[in-house]
Amino acid sequence: MRILIVEDDRELASSLKAMLEAAIGVADVFETLADAEAALLAFKFDLVVIDRNLPDGDGLSLLPTLRQLRPRPATLVLTALDDPTDIVSALDKGADEYVGKPFEPMELIARARAVLRRYSLDETGATQFGNLSFDLVNRSAMIGENALCVPRRELAVLEALIRRAGRVVQRDNLEAAVYNIDEEIESNVLDSHVSRLRKRLREGNCNATIRTIRGIGYMLVQE
Repeated sequence: MRILIVEDDRELASSLKAMLEAAIGVADVFETLADAEAALLAFKFDLVVIDRNLPDGDGLSLLPTLRQLRPRPATLVLTALDDPTDIVSALDKGADEYVGKPFEPMELIARARAVLRRYSLDETGATQFGNLSFDLVNRSAMIGENALCVPRRELAVLEALIRRAGRVVQRDNLEAAVYNIDEEIESNVLDSHVSRLRKRLREGNCNATIRTIRGIGYMLVQE
């Protein structure tokens, strides 16, 4: 999954990024509404975490743009403005969840997962392909009854492939699912992730494998 964080407090943004990447998926951080809106129009995000007091306006002004996106990302407002009238205003304008600052990290992650469960799982459909299954909210994979333990990057590759199982996923789309916008990507690093993941699936007796579509991308198929 991919997360957009709109927060101008750099220390908090860094903490949020580390926390959400460890629990949910790749996260990109922007400090202004203008930059966040540009990113939303260029990339697909599953979850958007928005501060209210931003340098170029109220984070709630981003909600109309979010409502128009298809599929629409889940939205969590994270702010010190936690008066009941502020909360009602945010929810009325389309926010899915509202968390006040300061917050407990475990509560924030739980609320984010709850929102994703309502949106992403319903829109994505089944996460089962052959004897391979993927829990999109808790970001865990299993082959039959056995847990498949893989590093974070490979897990992101697997998630992107199983969400489009049986269809070709272009390299650009895979890279967008695995890396932040500002990360430099070495030419063969994605191929290395796929190769190691393919080996793990084979060693786990998975009846699904990753097929290379030369010059285009990869596809998860059943053997």
